[in-house]
Amino acid sequence: MSGVAQVDASSETQLASVLAILDDMKAEEVVEIDLRGKTAIGDYMVVCSGRSSRQVIAVAEKLVEELKARHGVLPKTEGKETGDWVLIDTGDVIVHVFRPEVREFYQIEKMWMPVAPSRSAGH
Repeated sequence: MSGVAQVDASSETQLASVLAILDDMKAEEVVEIDLRGKTAIGDYMVVCSGRSSRQVIAVAEKLVEELKARHGVLPKTEGKETGDWVLIDTGDVIVHVFRPEVREFYQIEKMWMPVAPSRSAGH
């Protein structure tokens, strides 16, 4: 442990890093959800897919490594053992990395996305 002061990375800065890392790692179908004012679990949620369990695990490991290096953040992770669905939680930004079939099954982003008008906007 070096004597470096704790880096206070804003949620926006963490989100920008997460999105850049996901792009570098070729994560697919990246969806960013603004949670501010909706819940206290975090400011942002990011949902993405990896093509295989191996890629899901690699993306999760890279996110943890880079967030620690760039922002001094040590995220909590769950699910890395199987590579079906890995949750990375920085406290401000929550990232879900799924295999496509698992993402389709849970459809987690649909719980948080704004509801689009289902028919014509007649009102």
